[in-house]
Amino acid sequence: MVTTTRMLESAEAARRLGVKLPTLYAYVSRGLLPSHRSPEGRRSLFASEDVEALAKRSRGGRTTETRLATVTTSTTQLREDGPVYRGTPATGLATTVPYEDAAELLWRGDRQGTTGWAPFALDPPPALGASDRLRWAVVMAGAGDPLRSDLRPESVIAVARRLVATMVAVLPCPVDRDPASPVPPLELGGTRWENTIAGALTARLAPEPDPGLVRAVNAALILLADHELATSTVAVRVAASARANLYDALLAGLGVVAGPLHGGASQLAYALFRDAEQIGPERALDETLRWQHRLPGFGHSVYTGNDPRFAVLKSLVDDLWPPERRQVLDSLLTLAAERAIPGPNVDLGLGALTRAAGMAEDGGRTIFTIARVAGWTAHYLEELEERPIRYRARAVYAARP
Repeated sequence: MVTTTRMLESAEAARRLGVKLPTLYAYVSRGLLPSHRSPEGRRSLFASEDVEALAKRSRGGRTTETRLATVTTSTTQLREDGPVYRGTPATGLATTVPYEDAAELLWRGDRQGTTGWAPFALDPPPALGASDRLRWAVVMAGAGDPLRSDLRPESVIAVARRLVATMVAVLPCPVDRDPASPVPPLELGGTRWENTIAGALTARLAPEPDPGLVRAVNAALILLADHELATSTVAVRVAASARANLYDALLAGLGVVAGPLHGGASQLAYALFRDAEQIGPERALDETLRWQHRLPGFGHSVYTGNDPRFAVLKSLVDDLWPPERRQVLDSLLTLAAERAIPGPNVDLGLGALTRAAGMAEDGGRTIFTIARVAGWTAHYLEELEERPIRYRARAVYAARP
């Protein structure tokens, strides 16, 4: 078995080649592509170099720009049952461990506990909205770090822990809620939730935090921690390729995630729930389709059926709705299914969570952004192991008339 190169599983090799699995196996039987047995002997693996060489031959020998990057990752694998973090399904982690454990798994490959999740000491931020506060926190923390260019993995991870805690700490609290007021105790696996990122974040976003809500927010943080090469993650990797420090690389991701089609998608789903409660599910769906021509929170480019992350969130959110409001979500799902609209995705679950909890309309964006710092940092660390400045696309020039 090849041990000096990165190995791809069958599905990934087929995706790289742009073929189906039977065609991949036909390449193997015809001697066009070497295969290697996995250590346990039950799977076929393929060297990434062999796959890329075959892809080049299939293009008739045409080469691509040498600076274009092929991204191979061991951080997250996307499967039909949802994202898998270093071999562990995120859907299982979501209800069994705190977010911090999932982040450590993404960063270091284990769930070893740590006490380094303390915020940087920053003065209260100016009168900014939640999204601006998150960016402000990263800028100010970076400006105050005299060794922000220390790119050793242990230093990067230590900064990432503190940045997540800082982003939570600078958020405003709901009106009439003291940020220091305790979150009701809840234990899972020996962890006191009020001492976790999920507990602190829930206290900042929800007017009445309770153990069930903290559990749901924690699940959302884990399910959203990473999703392979999402657009914001690519931005972080490009910054890492130029050897930007972690603060600047995260700012690149924050800039992309601010778009309404990425981190803000759950806000559109929140509005759909609000309209459905006010004017009824049927009219809300029709009005949304009239003005947006699509339903926010439905369909996903990766999953052919329902987004598995939605099912996990719905099971937790169902317990948060009063019975009469829970029916709104079920009605939306039924109406969409009757019209063969693509299945619900994680943005719908996040919109339902924030609406059920009485959070502000941008609460889902805040949860999404803080959650994704774990994945961004994992990809940042991975990119530092690659040759620098490897992302260089080429444009096709077309003169304007």
